[in-house]
Amino acid sequence: MGSGDAGRRKRLTRYYPQWAVVAVLALGGLCASFMFTLVVPIQAQLPELLDAPREDTAWVVTATLLTAAVATPISGRLGDMYGKRRIVLILLALLVVGSVIAALSTSIIGIVIGRALQGAVTGVVPLGIAILRDIVHSDHLGTAVALISATMGVGGAIGLPLSAIVTARADWHMLFWMSAGIGVVVFALVLWIVPVSLLRFPGRFDFVGALGLAAGLTGLLLAVSRGGEWGWLSAPTLGCGIGGILVLLVWGRYQLRTREPLLDLRVAARTPVLLTNLASIGMGFALFGSNVLFPQLLELPTGSGVGFGLSLIGAALVVMPSGIIMMLISPLSGWFARTVGPRLLFTLGALAVVLAYVVALALGTEVWHIVMANMLVGVGIGLSFAAMPLLIMRSVPADETGASNGLNALFRSVGTSSAAAVLGGVLAFMSVPFEGVPVPTAAAFELSFWIAGSAALFALVLTLFIPRHASVEQHPATPAD
Repeated sequence: MGSGDAGRRKRLTRYYPQWAVVAVLALGGLCASFMFTLVVPIQAQLPELLDAPREDTAWVVTATLLTAAVATPISGRLGDMYGKRRIVLILLALLVVGSVIAALSTSIIGIVIGRALQGAVTGVVPLGIAILRDIVHSDHLGTAVALISATMGVGGAIGLPLSAIVTARADWHMLFWMSAGIGVVVFALVLWIVPVSLLRFPGRFDFVGALGLAAGLTGLLLAVSRGGEWGWLSAPTLGCGIGGILVLLVWGRYQLRTREPLLDLRVAARTPVLLTNLASIGMGFALFGSNVLFPQLLELPTGSGVGFGLSLIGAALVVMPSGIIMMLISPLSGWFARTVGPRLLFTLGALAVVLAYVVALALGTEVWHIVMANMLVGVGIGLSFAAMPLLIMRSVPADETGASNGLNALFRSVGTSSAAAVLGGVLAFMSVPFEGVPVPTAAAFELSFWIAGSAALFALVLTLFIPRHASVEQHPATPAD
């Protein structure tokens, strides 16, 4: 008893430099975002590898998106209540378990279960941001938050070539052993370096609210992500979509009436929070749009009259600089946010992404045009993703930090899921046969660029209405050191 208490006191008083904590949490964010591009190199071969129809193998991607969307706001609330580091460790453990299940599986069922568990790790990013609010001095908070938030784009951009190299040189199961190894390393580093969460807000966890949110989001995201395959006016799509919306409406009414809701919707309805979250949908759509469109355009054979004929690794290396730019620009974003405010930072980020799609539409005939457009995407995402959590945190109470950042991540997930469904549907519908394989036309890419650019423009307009300054009511998490 005495030795156990002494051990706990020792862990609580152990000190690590704040830069080390930030670095570990950033690594966790990279790990989480990497899961979204982990299977991209083998996605087209999944029906053959798993001996399953393409509509079933689509669940290898859909399962991750669904779990990420559902788990993120729920894990944020659990972190606020039971300790953010503890929930981060649980999510990383789920990643490792899911990776091992997928690595040992040769059937579609095992892979889908493993990928679903991998998706839960997305909650590490908003929880990491909430941890920073608790422990980092206000002078450095903006830079630290910008770095963590930028990992949502960086991990995918850097992880894509890594996945391509692994699949080119080893069996595809090695992808999951690699993700398991990364998860173990990050788990150990979080356990060793990230301090125990002392700022907690005990209460009753809203299990009914969690189930309602999960059911509503699952229905809505299923309609968005699978509507292209099922048919947008088919019974399954309409049933899932309308059913999901109805469940979310009932859930929202319940959240407003219950004593300790999963999410305080009154806080979420505050003007800066609501507008930031709505703009996040557009930015998530625009980011994932670049992930969908640019690699395909680069890899399509030149004989089709559309593509550039690059290999998967070559295309991945072309898009990788955007991730590097996001990482390099994040410290500048923190300084910029302190200087001019996060609202203007968000506006400039959205503007850069709009310009990226303008470049893709106006030029787009040479590889370097795609490089330039994708680098603008990197600048825009680096700035805007840094601004989002700062706008959220200055507008919510300390006990809502984890859940509110989780909700923001959820809105981004809605954008990415929508991009995958809408743009995938456009490219599939506007295709012509080439050597026995359907290939998207130039008009399909042009329309897709218009749609993704419009999503970024939608976000840009919304940023102009976000209040420039924080509300009078302040909710500091902890006093500055």
